[in-house]
Amino acid sequence: MRADDPDSPMRIAAFEQVRRLSETHDHLTAHDLKPGFIFDGKRIPLVNPQRGIFKPQQMRYLLSIRTVFPKPGARVWYDDQREVHRQIYEGEETVDYAFMGRDPDAADNRWLREAFEQQVPIIYFLGMAPGLYQAALPAFIAGWEAGGLKARVAFGLPDQAVPAPPENPLERRYALRSVQQRLHQGSFREAVIAAYRGRCALSGLPEPLLLDAAHIVRDKDERLGQPIVPNGIPLSKIHHAAFDAHLIGIDPDYQLHVSERLLARRDGPMLEALKRLEGKTIYLPSRVRDRPDRDRLAHRFEQYKSAA
Repeated sequence: MRADDPDSPMRIAAFEQVRRLSETHDHLTAHDLKPGFIFDGKRIPLVNPQRGIFKPQQMRYLLSIRTVFPKPGARVWYDDQREVHRQIYEGEETVDYAFMGRDPDAADNRWLREAFEQQVPIIYFLGMAPGLYQAALPAFIAGWEAGGLKARVAFGLPDQAVPAPPENPLERRYALRSVQQRLHQGSFREAVIAAYRGRCALSGLPEPLLLDAAHIVRDKDERLGQPIVPNGIPLSKIHHAAFDAHLIGIDPDYQLHVSERLLARRDGPMLEALKRLEGKTIYLPSRVRDRPDRDRLAHRFEQYKSAA
């Protein structure tokens, strides 16, 4: 923390509480965040439940920002709610954070500007699925654009004794990789299954506990394998296994293809259910931006055809 930051003791207490929560939780919920933290015998909130930008009355500068991941079917108020995932996975060194409203001089947006000018470390509660968050700290407001109605957020090194903005590209890349790993581990399955309202994209099975989030292009592919919703499809265990074994293919028009190997077999109702998928189309999310990326499907479909 900066030596001249009057909020340093309280900010340290907030950071320590969030780190404790993150050590014992794969993700954080509103219930986890509600108790806040204790400072000088008083309870201080970590977030404002109604707003995405929060500065406690006792602090001079901003403490936290929050990106809410929208519920299925709910109105999306800010483009950065899902755009930030794309920016992180594609390796951008900073990510967008939309202003509250359209007035750059509104109090919430002034807090962002002051955090940018003073370079104070903050907590970024990054929405990973509806109601679930990953805490990225320290984070820093790295830019403030009145005309664009947005700020830019950079991630700091997670293990610094004294949080400071990354000083060079190497540090920025290292900090970003840490956020990528935690977001991937915690969010990909939740985000994909939520986008499809908890149903298998092939069978319609409506039980999330029986679903996997299958990658269209495997994550070892650095160009197309990012763990983002358009690279994922929710599949039941049996459908996931068939998809990974190239026994079922999905073409860029979302049509299903069943391999000749399966079509030629006669062996019970489960196999017959798989064979009946031939020529059908997959269930799609209602939001167009969540639908499987056609380029990724084309890439994967070529692998299916090659395996035939």
